[in-house]
Parts: sequence; C-alpha cells; structure tokens
Amino acid sequence: MPTTTLPVLTDDLAPCCAPVTGGVLDIEAAERLAHIFKALGDPTRVRLLSLIAATESGEACICDLTEPVALSQPTVSHHMKLLVDAGLITREQRGKWAYYRVADQTLQSISQAIAPPTDAPD
Repeated sequence: MPTTTLPVLTDDLAPCCAPVTGGVLDIEAAERLAHIFKALGDPTRVRLLSLIAATESGEACICDLTEPVALSQPTVSHHMKLLVDAGLITREQRGKWAYYRVADQTLQSISQAIAPPTDAPD
C-alpha cells in the first residue's frame, strides 16, 4: 500500500525563524507557501480538506467524498491531487480506492508562517 509523502513545510519555513509578517521570505519559501495557498484558493478543496479532518478516523476514502461535494469521482480526484501536490493531505492506495489524511504538520507550518511575530504589539 504505497503512501504519497511530500516534504513538509517546516523544512522551508519554520527554520527561517520569522513568519511572513516578521521578515522577508526567500523566493523558494514564498513559492512553496503560494503553492499551498493556491490549492486552498478553491472552496471545494477547502471543503474536502474539512471533510477529511472531520472524520472520526482522520481519513476518508475518495468514494466517501464525492457525494458531500456533489461532484463526480474524476473531478474530486483532480481536487485531491492538487491537495496532495501541495502537501496538505497524504494519499494511500488500498486496492482500487484511495484514502486521504490531512497532513497536520503542514497545516501547523502554514499557521506559524502567517502568524504575527511573537514580539509584535497587540
């Protein structure tokens, strides 16, 4: 059962010690962050991410994601591929079905990347 795993943003963004609002990102870090935000720029993808995160098991089969978003399986698969490519979710193939999990570490990294600096005045 192969699992698609991508590098996590903490390797690019967290060590730079300053969030987006606390300093200037290098070009590579800015491009990776923009790629993630682009994937989240579609309401269907945000909803799919939310549906997976809300499951009791923390994962969802592609077959369980089509009905809630009222889209065909190929369309949902396309959206899921973009989320996987952005590192927001992971994919595991089990037989003919793909199962997805939220990449919590990536979400934490982007949250830290856009947080105001800790020494910023309120």
